[in-house]
Amino acid sequence: MVNGKDQVSSPLAEAMLEIGGESLEAMTSILADLGDDLANRRPSLDGANSPYAIVFHCVGMLEHWAGSVIGGERIPRDRDAEFIATGPVDELIHRVGEVRSRLPSWVDIAVSEGIRDRSAQGSTRGNAATATPEWVLLHIQRELAQHLGQLELTRDVLTQA
Repeated sequence: MVNGKDQVSSPLAEAMLEIGGESLEAMTSILADLGDDLANRRPSLDGANSPYAIVFHCVGMLEHWAGSVIGGERIPRDRDAEFIATGPVDELIHRVGEVRSRLPSWVDIAVSEGIRDRSAQGSTRGNAATATPEWVLLHIQRELAQHLGQLELTRDVLTQA
């Protein structure tokens, strides 16, 4: 059940939720291990982001592509601000948990209905006007995997200093 209704089950939905969930779990584990100080620190590399900003961006990406584009919820997004975000790790871990709890209903919409809002604004990649639901779900997976790798490398650089 998702939000009081039966969830559509499909291999794509199941894979999306399992693999996406693993990525989000790994991200929150890294944040918790780093703590507030290291999680908010940028490595001394040109253009590097802090671990906090990387995960904050992933939350914004999920809210945009899954919540706004697929779900039609029009969740406001300031993509540029995502990359300079700072704050307490516990609050961000809570936000990840909230978006993760909403993900099953958004994935259900993608596989059962398709895309609800093709006019959603807030991304620089992809085009909601022409994207298929499958493309959006795979785009989300790619972004989570890419940023998990970035987070792992950033953690390694920060903890080796």
